[in-house]
Amino acid sequence: MPSQALHTMGGNIFKGLGVALITPFTAQGAIDFDALRRLVDFQLHSGVDFMCIMGTTAETPTLSTDEKHELRERLTYQIAGRVPVLMGCGGNNTAAICQELRETDWHGIDGVLSVCPYYNKPSQEGLYQHFKAIAEASPIPVVLYNVPGRTGVNMDAQTTLRLARDFDNIVAIKEASGNITQMDDIIKNKPAGFDVISGDDGITFPLITLGAVGVISVIGNALPAEFSRMVRLALRGDYDGARHIHHKFAELFKLLFVDGNPAGVKAMLHAMGMIENQLRLPLVPTRLTTMEQISAIIKDLGIKI
Repeated sequence: MPSQALHTMGGNIFKGLGVALITPFTAQGAIDFDALRRLVDFQLHSGVDFMCIMGTTAETPTLSTDEKHELRERLTYQIAGRVPVLMGCGGNNTAAICQELRETDWHGIDGVLSVCPYYNKPSQEGLYQHFKAIAEASPIPVVLYNVPGRTGVNMDAQTTLRLARDFDNIVAIKEASGNITQMDDIIKNKPAGFDVISGDDGITFPLITLGAVGVISVIGNALPAEFSRMVRLALRGDYDGARHIHHKFAELFKLLFVDGNPAGVKAMLHAMGMIENQLRLPLVPTRLTTMEQISAIIKDLGIKI
């Protein structure tokens, strides 16, 4: 039976700027662990609030089982508890996810990010039952992930709120539906200890003004200090200061996703000299014209490349 306690696990710790970490690859296609180490150090020294590892931005579906294991081991060793770690653990096979949750050693991981089932297109009741099973199987906090543009199904506010009220270890939702009314409905009616996190860099500022507690960011891979400043200003209620940074990045937000994610941010990191511009099929690098526009904007922003 669902727990009736209100988030006895202590509520949501994933607040502020969280970075959806990319996976760098070498020119030969292997994971570039040297570049990854430098990138994580860059994030930590720039003051990110938490790290989201092995999500879709990390191209996790293209990694082998051995690569996933090594990636996780190296990341948790390097981060070493300095910031909370949220790890992707989702899919469209409920039983397999629950088995993974029960059998995995979650040492070094503070929560799991679980996406709505993709392709299957379950009903709202199916979504509820899916996440009910995950909540009951998970020994650590769960953050829901609603991204209908990728999954083909939207989890509506009523289903999200039902899950938030019924399970004390479902502590937040990463909302990337693009539906501000839906997100506002969740924020207005959520139980104590449950939060909304932006899943879209471009709407982070307006969503925080409505009551969201932060973002799981793609652009934060390349601009953690700048983007975390916007997030913190907005969370403090300095909307004028936050709005200025938001508008400065507006064109960049569009360019980062025009050729797919993480092609845009990888092009940006490559232009900054941090990684090779390599992705794994079926993803390919961003177009040359897009990369030229990204390079021009980051030069205008005064970022050394």
